[in-house]
Parts: sequence; structure tokens; C-alpha cells
Amino acid sequence: MCAIETRNLTKVYRKRAVVDHLSLAVPRGAIYGFVGRNGAGKSTVMKMIDGLVRPTEGAIELFGSPVEGESVGDGGRAVPDARSRLGALIELPGVIPSLDARGNLMTKALALGIADASARCSEVLGLVGLEGAGRKAAKHFSQGMKQRLGIGLALLGSPDLLLLDEPFNGLDPEGIQAMRKLLVRMNEVRGVTIMISSHVLDQLDRMATHYGVIADGVLVREMTAEEVQRECGDSLLVRTTEPELILVGLEEAFPDVRITMEADRSLHITGDFEAAAVAERLHGLDATVLELTEAHRDIEDYFVELMEGGASHVQSA
Repeated sequence: MCAIETRNLTKVYRKRAVVDHLSLAVPRGAIYGFVGRNGAGKSTVMKMIDGLVRPTEGAIELFGSPVEGESVGDGGRAVPDARSRLGALIELPGVIPSLDARGNLMTKALALGIADASARCSEVLGLVGLEGAGRKAAKHFSQGMKQRLGIGLALLGSPDLLLLDEPFNGLDPEGIQAMRKLLVRMNEVRGVTIMISSHVLDQLDRMATHYGVIADGVLVREMTAEEVQRECGDSLLVRTTEPELILVGLEEAFPDVRITMEADRSLHITGDFEAAAVAERLHGLDATVLELTEAHRDIEDYFVELMEGGASHVQSA
């Protein structure tokens, strides 16, 4: 079962589709890294999932149930509490400036009807590192403290699903590390599904189990962390005088590796390969080798390439 599933999700502002027929699937129990440039549509997608923005068209399901206000195919009504299992921090933390950290948490806890609200608020303050904030009003918080409080508010109702939009904003390196470890622990110990957008790709690389890449409102690709690591691992660049024939020969010899022909007719080999074995096969094919270069692709470069390709590179995972 998916924790989140969207079908043809679209949002149009002033005749422009900022999210364009986006269909994504976030597996239950995943940490789903949502990657895209500023303005790509990440926040709008999260707002539609959270119910802050109404889609122009399309459908959203959470844990297999249509969200409130969405129609069910058989003419039935959507389950009204489909979003009750969700906690979110999208764009700016929604804090009450005149209240301290505990006051903000208590206000939301009472609104949610949380049993033993005081104890739960103390627990959350400890989780996000604000137990020492005292009676300082939120309007005097640093950006990092506000971000911690926003994450605390998202965690308050013990959600099964978290939507976090740039949660590392304003945090120092120590705070980023602590927050990353907290989210991973919640995922592994409590089974919380997390959809997280972030420009801090090295942090996503340390925690994400799945990825979705969006460019100009279009979902470019979804993939697992294993697929990303495989494609960002060691690669081999081969330039020959007859690349089409050599491509066929290499594919026959190495069926378990990925071999693609680039626009300049060079061959790009990724996966579990040995450069020496490839070189030996090229010799056996009587190939005239112009270049044979082994390289490692940086994960940031990899995602930039996907985002730059945009809709022209759309493919299923």
C-alpha cells in the first residue's frame, strides 16, 4: 500500500500549470526525497496533499483512502479523516509569535484533543531540541529555532505520515545532523512515512529510501535509493569508431549492466562491471577504441541532469 498516491494531479494559476498531471507514489514506510529546483512545484504538490491548496484536477489518496472532498470511483464518499494521520511543515513554520515553544505546542495539542497534552509537549520539545527554550516568545526565535518548533508541531499528533518542505532551513550543521537522525529514527522505529523536499542533497542521500524528481511541474522520474546509487556509482565511458555494433556486442556480453548511447555516440556503462573485463571484450570485438575512461558521477550532478532534462526525460522508475 502507498502512503501517498496522486493521479494526474494538476494546479493551474492564471492559465499556467504549475503542477502538470503529476502521478506519484510514496510507498508506506519510505523516506521519499522530493527533488527539484525552486519554483518546480514541490511546495504546491505538498500543499495539495495537505489540503492547503485545492487541485485544479486530479486525485489524491492517503493510505489507500481518497482525501476529504475527493470523489470515489464508485460514487461513494471519501473517508473524512484521511488527512488526520498527516503532519506537515510546508514553507514557513506556522507559529504564534507571542507564545513560547511550549505554549505553541500546547495550543495545537488542545486543538487536536491529545490526551495528556502536557507530557506529549514535553516529549516533543526534547525530540526537536527545544527543551531549554524556556519562556522566550517565538517572535524572538532564530530561524533555526522556528524551524525546530515547526517540525515539533508537525510531530505533535504522532502522525503516520510527515510532509516536510525544506526542514533543514536555518539549522546549523549540528542541528541538521540531529534532525536527520531524529527523522530516520522515527521512520525506522515508529514506521513513519516521510516525504521530504530539500536542497541539501547530501543529507537526503544519507536518509532517503526513494526519490521523486520534479521539473517545471512535471514528475521527471521516481526511483529507489539503490537505483540512484547504481546510476551514480562507477561508470565507464567508451568511444569507438562503430558504436552501434559495439553496443550490441557489449549488451550480449554484459546483460546485467546498463549501457546507453549518448548524443555524441559515446557509450556510457553503469552497474556492476569490471573495466578490465569490458576492455577485454572490446579487444575481442576488434573495436577501435578512441577512449576508455572510468569515472564516478556525483549525486548532485546526477539530479541536476535529470532536472535539466525536464519533461523530455520523463520515464517510469
